[in-house]
Amino acid sequence: MTITTSAPVAKPARVRRAAWLVLLWLLVLPGATWAVLRLGGWERGPLVQLFAFTPYVAAWSVVPAVAALTTRRWLTAAVATVALALLATAVLPRAFADGDRGPQTGVKLHVMTSNMLFGNADAAQIVQLVRDNDVAVLAVQEFTPAAQKRLADAGLGQLLPYSSLGPEYGASGSGLYSRFPLTDPGVRGNGGGFHQAYGTIQPPGAGRVTVESAHPLAPFAVSVLDRWRADLQAEPRADAKELPRVLLGDFNATLDHQPLRDLISSGYRDAADATGKGLIGTWGPYDGDRIPPVTIDHVMVDNRLGVSTLDVHRVRDSDHRAVIAELILPPA
Repeated sequence: MTITTSAPVAKPARVRRAAWLVLLWLLVLPGATWAVLRLGGWERGPLVQLFAFTPYVAAWSVVPAVAALTTRRWLTAAVATVALALLATAVLPRAFADGDRGPQTGVKLHVMTSNMLFGNADAAQIVQLVRDNDVAVLAVQEFTPAAQKRLADAGLGQLLPYSSLGPEYGASGSGLYSRFPLTDPGVRGNGGGFHQAYGTIQPPGAGRVTVESAHPLAPFAVSVLDRWRADLQAEPRADAKELPRVLLGDFNATLDHQPLRDLISSGYRDAADATGKGLIGTWGPYDGDRIPPVTIDHVMVDNRLGVSTLDVHRVRDSDHRAVIAELILPPA
């Protein structure tokens, strides 16, 4: 009598392949959806906060794309690769200096912005950064009466004797200090409750430039997103019929937020993006919070002005880093 046995059932292998395919799609679809929403500027609701972390999503998108390609799941690989390409196109240019940084000959102007975290940032260090980097214009946010006094005690007035100041208790205060006289100074309130100090300067040999300490409301909850968006929409647009303008401060938005990109498209360039420093985080873990760093502090420069360099500096007792940029102003 001959006993025969059937071939092993291939069901376990089929189940493993199906499970792997499902896992791949679960890895790919979130990144693909993110890429589409980023491309269309359709971030809404809780996505507004999450979109600040788009560079991290772009880096992660390499993983499912490689996994799908190496296992020859061609449809999944195609979707993953397109998503990766879209995210990379949006994010990677920030890591490379722009070929068009505006005029590169003229009058140099060093500007600096620093969010002082309820006025608690180390004033002596801020003044030292101003001194060491030849800063001629300093914009501060979350500027309090106590911070004003500490900056004065640290000698800021000897370096930047002119100012437009609106100190407030809490986070709403704003200040602007200058080496040059400020004409038409003032402090305006945003709809979201923060203030913005501004004024016009004329460095020797250059034309007049308007500078403003920007601070739109933070998108800290879904209930305030309309005011966050309105504050960004209310930021002064670049206008070729008016004086060149520099907005510098805590914008509470990254280049992955459509309202900030709309502001830039009016005629600004982001100094960090132009100099290849656009992926350096300026807010996040610097006061102990376990938040990956994101880039929400910016120097926005009218396209008629040039950008030469940009550096980011840690400031003690603040959750933000200071941003210092060297701008080029055309001769008068």
